[in-house]
Amino acid sequence: MFVDHVKMTIESGKGGDGMSAFRREKYVPKGGPSGGDGGRGGHVYFEGDEGLSTLLELHYDRHRKAEDGGRGENKKKHGKDGGDLVLKVPLGTTVFSEETGKVLADITRDGQRARLLEGGRGGRGNARFASGRRPAPTFAEKGEPGKTLAIRVELKLLADVGLVGLPSVGKSTLISTISASKPKIAAYPFTTLTPNLGVVDADEAGSFVVADLPGLIEGASEGKGLGHQFLRHVERTRLLLHVIDISAIEGRDPYEDFQSLNKELKSYGAGLEKRPQIVVANKMDAPDAEANLERFKEKVPAEVEIVPISAYTRWNLDRLMKRTAERLAELKATPLYEEDAYEETVVYRYEGEAEPFTIERAEDGVLEVKGERVERLFAMTDFNNDEAVWRFARALRAMGVEKELRKLGVKTGGTVRILGYEFELKE
Repeated sequence: MFVDHVKMTIESGKGGDGMSAFRREKYVPKGGPSGGDGGRGGHVYFEGDEGLSTLLELHYDRHRKAEDGGRGENKKKHGKDGGDLVLKVPLGTTVFSEETGKVLADITRDGQRARLLEGGRGGRGNARFASGRRPAPTFAEKGEPGKTLAIRVELKLLADVGLVGLPSVGKSTLISTISASKPKIAAYPFTTLTPNLGVVDADEAGSFVVADLPGLIEGASEGKGLGHQFLRHVERTRLLLHVIDISAIEGRDPYEDFQSLNKELKSYGAGLEKRPQIVVANKMDAPDAEANLERFKEKVPAEVEIVPISAYTRWNLDRLMKRTAERLAELKATPLYEEDAYEETVVYRYEGEAEPFTIERAEDGVLEVKGERVERLFAMTDFNNDEAVWRFARALRAMGVEKELRKLGVKTGGTVRILGYEFELKE
């Protein structure tokens, strides 16, 4: 089963909780705090694997989570870091943020890793909070929560050459004769429902990878038929072999087919209409093929390169392969696209807000304090411990939350809400 498009959710691991503990050795009657820090939560990575050719594994498990960090231990022992989640994908995989549409990673090399989410920080143990003013703190931090991200994963085949054309023009027959690829072939439209890859050996000219892509129909650039599922794979090819049925046996005009496909390439965007092409006039073994070819040449621009062949009888295939290899050698001297500059590692971070917190009035009139810093502090506070609660209150005061609430008219004893929990404002 070929899968080239998956929507899924990934989640990094939660940091382990810090520990609150004290030394209790026989000869240390008043031992100090000795609680260790929690371990870091696991990161989430995508890694290129040249042995894969489909996103099938992601398709069947669409929510993946890294391991949580371990809890801190006594004697200031650090908790175990959570195991990272490494999702292996085929080369040519692009990862997008489902919310913003931004490209988060572009995997084009074997072993290339992109870190999409960082694991939560481990909570600090009570030994980290000891000071001259507070020599024996009884509280520890909870681990920082992991992050969750909805993503769209797309596979764009990495091939040097793309075979494009309308249904039943002979693309599958062509790739089966020039390479070891053995696609299913039959005499009806849309035989090819998934891309087929083949490696072509052009003797002294070298070898190259060809992708036989599903046939186009009018409106494919708008998603009709196989639509974007087809056109997405064209983006990474350097050269297009535009196969047309020059025999016109099925009553279609070769020139109209040529115009129709180029129109769809242009409508899709991504500069596909500017991609170099060789027009492959297939089925030259048909009775009227020669006359049709002459009429076709009169209509197309003079700079269009045309190579007539018969994939069925293998006539002129050597010339086509040699010319394809020559064009590729010329094209490989220049970068295919600017995206080649993607960094080896891409770390996704939530964009920080302009202010450390915001205050909004809910429908019931209660003021709600929001903000990434406030919410992180809330999640890492143990509200069952009075010392931890007072530390939380002091941290909010240091941020300026209390001062802003006073400006908005909240009196002592008034109610304030944070993440659905209500607090009473005190002096």
